[in-house]
Amino acid sequence: MVANMDTVGTFEMAKVMTKHAMFTAIQKHYSLEEWKLFAVDHPECLEHVAVSSGSGKDDLDRLTSILEAIPLIKYICLDVANGYSEHFVESVKTVHAKFPNHTIMVGNVVTGEMVEELILSGADIIKVGIGPGSVCTTRIKTGVGYPQLSAVIECADSAHGLKGHIISDGGCSCPGDVAKAFGAGADFVMLGGMFAGHDQCAGEVLEKNGKKMKLFYGMSSDTAMKKHVGGVAEYRASEGRTVEVPYRGDVETTILDILGGLRSTCTYVGAAKLKELSRRATFIRVTQQHSQVFS
Repeated sequence: MVANMDTVGTFEMAKVMTKHAMFTAIQKHYSLEEWKLFAVDHPECLEHVAVSSGSGKDDLDRLTSILEAIPLIKYICLDVANGYSEHFVESVKTVHAKFPNHTIMVGNVVTGEMVEELILSGADIIKVGIGPGSVCTTRIKTGVGYPQLSAVIECADSAHGLKGHIISDGGCSCPGDVAKAFGAGADFVMLGGMFAGHDQCAGEVLEKNGKKMKLFYGMSSDTAMKKHVGGVAEYRASEGRTVEVPYRGDVETTILDILGGLRSTCTYVGAAKLKELSRRATFIRVTQQHSQVFS
């Protein structure tokens, strides 16, 4: 699943992901007109995208206008940096009451108790991860976070007990990490950095020291806040980096690399299908994941 970040959660990304029955959480700053155009030109993608929204009144109005204009969209992604607030729980209840037939994914949280609270409030899929993202600085700026693998294991257990699902959001840097997230019990794995730098990402290709690069930034970064709300408010700090990632061409190559790795994972552990992976996986604590002789 592609993360709902400015640079990667694009319509262009959704077009390619849909070919592989993979999912895109579209970033929340597209206009209603842009959504309508996308829906007319690419109706086949609408089963594989979610409309992203925050928890404010303006967010709800925008979400409502898009879903009413394009009834074929069935997925909603309610995304805030901190899912631990009564206000957010109330907004989940409001959206569920307004769109009872839509699948609602919400986050981010990292504990089983909050996963249960959100599912009982009307959410179907819970986004798990605070601090693990490649361009996230929440753990540095605030000291708050939770080890991602532990969070996935604990939250999956809580969600599945209530017939809900979870998304592991953040912390993957290679196809093996994606496999581990599924092995830990995640139903979906959301990626930002692994999908950054491709043709389908927003932004121009930059030239730096003879190398091609593209910008990638966290949604709590200075860059994102200047772009969308005029800057970082005085009462808070930026919790995201802005980085230049190597230009990587067409995302199709990366998708095939991830899918190929996952298929091979399943054969190694004896899982006939991805759904079985969590029942076949055993985790062992190590100090080094792979040989770095030639890396």
